[in-house]
Amino acid sequence: MATHGATVTWQRGEEVFLDRRYSRAHLWRFDGGLEVPASSSPHVVRVPFSNPANVDPEEAYVAALSSCHMLWFLDLTSRRGFRIDSYADAAEGAMLKNAEGQDWIATVTLKPHVVFSGPLAPDQAAVEALHHQAHANCFLANSVRSTIETRGSWAYRGAA
Repeated sequence: MATHGATVTWQRGEEVFLDRRYSRAHLWRFDGGLEVPASSSPHVVRVPFSNPANVDPEEAYVAALSSCHMLWFLDLTSRRGFRIDSYADAAEGAMLKNAEGQDWIATVTLKPHVVFSGPLAPDQAAVEALHHQAHANCFLANSVRSTIETRGSWAYRGAA
């Protein structure tokens, strides 16, 4: 069994804090050494108390689900003998209120555009099956309550 970690740090600095007028900017550190500037979403906490240039948890959630799906899709596709030249996903998460009135990301829509090439051309049924299997295998998709939909497109360049 694997464990996965990240270190999240925030510092008050010179801000009063108790007046709730403090920066939500913070830092994510990952085990490989990467540091990512993070913040609350400006949709949740207004600027200047959030930093829209930083990654917010909601964006990271959507990106993580998209990334997990893509990695499984690439693996499964390569095992089937289909060559992919590019994969780009403009994924979106929709925040709604639940029955208790709390905000949550109810739906994540993956919108990958996949470009295939090579001697073996997929058909629509194969691409849909690969997306379905990628979703079923994705560790993160199996860990969340959000509905995850895939509304992708694809193209085949030929046997170049």
